[in-house]
Amino acid sequence: MTAVKKKRRLDSRSDLPLVYDQYKPELEGYIRHRVDSAEDTEDILQDVFYKLTKTDLQENPIEYLSAWLYQAVTNRIIDRRRKKREQALPETRQENEDDYFLDSLSDFLADDGNDPEIMFRNELIREEIELALSELPPEQRSVFELTEYDGIPYKEIAETTGVPVPTLLSRKHYAIGLLRKRLQQLYREIVPR
Repeated sequence: MTAVKKKRRLDSRSDLPLVYDQYKPELEGYIRHRVDSAEDTEDILQDVFYKLTKTDLQENPIEYLSAWLYQAVTNRIIDRRRKKREQALPETRQENEDDYFLDSLSDFLADDGNDPEIMFRNELIREEIELALSELPPEQRSVFELTEYDGIPYKEIAETTGVPVPTLLSRKHYAIGLLRKRLQQLYREIVPR
């Protein structure tokens, strides 16, 4: 049995059944590892392919089909998590917003094999994170790197530096705010519409 070459560009509705058959299994696996139930997996998959069928391919052909599909799936996963968190814990939403952003970013940057489009996108995001961090005041950058890159607890940083934990939390919150702003701009530039 010969492998069917996957399409990089989608510009015709007649190719949609083939795209569905080719990408459904790997997208299901990708989604399944990131959501809680089989129902959520199926709902997200259906939403993404429905969105694909509603895209005007004559006006706006999809240049990088794999990247478009994975981005659409990732967005739906993030939306579903956000909705569940808002429903479950509305009073703690503000407290968890930074953690949610970092978790979503980690999921987004997860290594998904050797897909050159996803690897390129992830490299752009990593470069943008580093650039944004370099623009931060040293104390904000330091607390972000110590907690996120080195995994050092706030209490330990406070004991070592003499800076109170609430101050460290505030500094990290400002760092995450800048990252969120910068990555939203990058997102608008790299995600196909």
